[in-house]
Amino acid sequence: MGAFADPRLSAVERRGLDVLDLGGLVAFLCELVAIPSLDGDESPAQLAVAEWMRSAGLTTDAWEIDLRALARHPDYSAEVEREEALGVVGWIGESAGAGLGGPAAGAGPSIPGRDLLLNGHVDVVPPGDEGAWTSPPFAPTVRDGRVYGRGAADMKGGLCCALFAAKAIKDAGVRMRGRLNVASVVGEEDGGIGTLATIVRGHTADGAIVVEPTRLAVVPAQAGSLMFRLVVHGLSAHGCVREEGVSAVEKFAPLFAALRELEAQRCGIGDAPADEPGGARAAVAGRPRDPLFARHRLPWPIEVGTLRAGDWASSVPDTLVAEGRYGVAVGEEPAAARRAFEEALARAAAADPWLRDHAPEVEWWGGRFDSAVTDARDPIVTSLTAAVTTLTGAAPPAEGVTYGSDMRLLVNTGHIPTVLFGPGDVCVAHRPDEFVQVDELRRAAEALILTALRFCGVRE
Repeated sequence: MGAFADPRLSAVERRGLDVLDLGGLVAFLCELVAIPSLDGDESPAQLAVAEWMRSAGLTTDAWEIDLRALARHPDYSAEVEREEALGVVGWIGESAGAGLGGPAAGAGPSIPGRDLLLNGHVDVVPPGDEGAWTSPPFAPTVRDGRVYGRGAADMKGGLCCALFAAKAIKDAGVRMRGRLNVASVVGEEDGGIGTLATIVRGHTADGAIVVEPTRLAVVPAQAGSLMFRLVVHGLSAHGCVREEGVSAVEKFAPLFAALRELEAQRCGIGDAPADEPGGARAAVAGRPRDPLFARHRLPWPIEVGTLRAGDWASSVPDTLVAEGRYGVAVGEEPAAARRAFEEALARAAAADPWLRDHAPEVEWWGGRFDSAVTDARDPIVTSLTAAVTTLTGAAPPAEGVTYGSDMRLLVNTGHIPTVLFGPGDVCVAHRPDEFVQVDELRRAAEALILTALRFCGVRE
């Protein structure tokens, strides 16, 4: 008998868990991290994943995404211009009916089975100041039980867990009643074109797991976000007589304060009455104190990420451009969220004589990340939760996350019940010395194996 002697595990489940190749998983993760697959340059990583799938015996669909046609889709969103993009999906087993190709040949409706889609992205954000890294960001390093490198946590680690979970089930010789699909996608960081293209291609399922770094928590709800651009107008003058002009920087200050106040209201903190126009419960259709978001003081944050002002150091700046991210609550209509944002700025501008006559301009641009939620009673949620509980002896945390992900496309566009679950912590993503723990890679892969076997079903 293998390492898994738990009586709650069937012989087939133990066999699948026993053949997991953790060493191979870490090695392939290092291979992927070494490919600097920044948004717009993901094809080398996608080709590596497709080749791995074929060598592992997965049936593989690799195709060039028609970017021009995809851009006409109502849910298309991107911030990076691409000359090319590749889609890659590999699978084992025969479809139970929901996925590509319809019902399996010879499988009548009396044969139970469900299709599962594991989704992970290969695109990564820039490494920033490489001098702030202990080791080069694209020279993966394994030390102290961790794999370091850009994308190790977000989310090539999770993708490798999905790939090696499928490989373990295949290597164990398990015959499944449904199909286990693994989608390797591009463009998640700037809008989700890869997952959208995968859905349009026809790769769907009865349930999906996006292997985001959740610290092995089961996440059935994610907040959304919108990208905004705010233009503030002033009046230029020589800096030596600055009072002859109007600084756009100074006029931005009350607008920024208004955004901070709006953030507090929408998140249910501060002194604003709940029923006051623009107050927390009036502005947000979701519930700021939803138990899934209990650990987040700011579940729907607002952040200004870039500021550009003026064109000469000794002149009063006559224009300021601020760009940022606006958190959208679970269940909140994007149009309502935009309206709350614009009304808050309009109130602040009306209180300032200059801004009243020189209204700031708001533009909504770039990636759109809608919120998404899956019912906690859905089989994908209960199957994953039960699998983790079986393996660890304790139920995993159930949480919501404040960041956007491809879950929104799978749920809202593909109509696939979806959860987020994977190794790593989002707090170390997008930072120097990004890492994922090897032990978390193992535990995540084991949970995916067990979930797939139970969700899809096996033929004894």
